[in-house]
Amino acid sequence: MENLIFSLNATVPIFLLMLLGLFFNKFGLMDDEFASKMNTFVFKGPLPVMLFLDLATVNVQEAWNTKFVLFCFVVTVISIAIAAFIAFIWKDSSIRGEYIQVSYRSSAAILGIAFIQNIYGTSGMGPLMIIGSVPLYNIVAVSVLTILRPGGGRLDRKTLKKTIIGILKNPIIIGIFAGLIWSVLSLPIPEIVFKTASKFGGTATPLGLMAMGATFDIKKAFDKVKPAAAATFTKLIGYCALFLPVAAWMGFRNAEMIAILVMLGSPTTVTSYVMSKNMGHEGVLSASTVMLTTLFSAFTLTGWLFVLKSFGLV
Repeated sequence: MENLIFSLNATVPIFLLMLLGLFFNKFGLMDDEFASKMNTFVFKGPLPVMLFLDLATVNVQEAWNTKFVLFCFVVTVISIAIAAFIAFIWKDSSIRGEYIQVSYRSSAAILGIAFIQNIYGTSGMGPLMIIGSVPLYNIVAVSVLTILRPGGGRLDRKTLKKTIIGILKNPIIIGIFAGLIWSVLSLPIPEIVFKTASKFGGTATPLGLMAMGATFDIKKAFDKVKPAAAATFTKLIGYCALFLPVAAWMGFRNAEMIAILVMLGSPTTVTSYVMSKNMGHEGVLSASTVMLTTLFSAFTLTGWLFVLKSFGLV
């Protein structure tokens, strides 16, 4: 019972905030346009600041874990390969690019960091997990959505250059690397600046989760139901069942294990829908999978956390 209560305390507040956003949307307090702008605001403002502070205020040379970062990178590569293999089983070739992306691409930044922060009070190993996985998320997403675009596509030098520049300009990546540099150089943060930045960064979690909830549309969750259901199962259950035992065997525990759980089993990021629509894909499969993974992750994340807690891994 103690393990179950621990799991519920970690997951329920996160999804209650999402439900609050859905509630605000239904009663006209937070329309789709407002939620979209708030999501962009969180992505470009409070979230990078929060990640910066989490790294800038610790001794990164002591916190850095090469084994952990490499594990996140290698597991992401294998997850993408599995998603690609399953994608080519589907007869409808027009959904393959979308299927690959939604099957591996986690909401590691907003919802994932919120999950870790709710348990440990800080983003813990989240920034290191992001370094090991998120740049690869973006590179592969652009590649598969270009090459497997309906009607044909080509990953030329211009597209590749644009992708690399986009990664380098990503606010989250900038916040993480700025925090790394700040910590390595042991630069001080004035008390006034720290308190202001801390309060500003603290808005990332509630605003981001409410914005995500406000854009949730349950009707879209049942379009393209078969491939969306397959991607949802792979995303929330398959990868965790495959890689969490490996992580435990390799000796990862506590904040490391929670960050790995977030990487493997958090919902598909809303960005996958935006990218697919803007790169010539229908977007229905992406929207459906985002909705389904967001809906069911409330139960699967609680379940996985309960299992990890029961085995003394967190």
